[in-house]
Order: sequence, then structure tokens, then C-alpha cells
Amino acid sequence: MQILKSTEDWEIQLGEQVRNLRLRDNLDQQSLATHAGIGLSALKNLESGKGATLKTLIKTLRALNRADWLETLAPNVSISPLQMLKTQPVRQRASRPRKQRVD
Repeated sequence: MQILKSTEDWEIQLGEQVRNLRLRDNLDQQSLATHAGIGLSALKNLESGKGATLKTLIKTLRALNRADWLETLAPNVSISPLQMLKTQPVRQRASRPRKQRVD
């Protein structure tokens, strides 16, 4: 049985990953915040899992050269041919036969 993570769990996990990336790049919080164009408190909130805006997350990931994460958050949606068949309306009646003209 799969247990779904809460919003708070996701915020904490993302924050930890951002923090690990920052430390891997040997950056302090102020340097990363300046490079990303965000406030220091915004970065601290992101890293601690206390909430952040989507804009803060995007700017931070770009500054860490990890904008590729964003592609995995919003993959292109495609509908399979079988799903398309299921969503097409089912005909309820047959068409009327056409009258033939006699000339």
C-alpha cells in the first residue's frame, strides 16, 4: 500500500534537496540568494520547508543550474490513442438514409 506524502513532507524534501545542492556547490545562503535574485529569508524558508513561492523555487533552481528539475514537474501531457477512443462521444442513432432523386 502506497502512502502519499503530505504537502509539508514535499516542502521539507524539496528544501533539503535545494540545501544539499547549495552545499555541494560550496555556496552560502546569502551568495545563492543574491545570485538567484531572491531575498535571503525566501531562500531560508525554501530550504527549511516553511513554504516558498513557485517563483522562488524556479529562480533558485536556475541559479543552481538545475532548471531540468522543472521539466520533470511539468512533463508534456499526451493522450494515448486508446484514451482518445474512450473520450469520443458514442453515437446514439444512425443517420437518416438519403432520398434518391429521380430525374
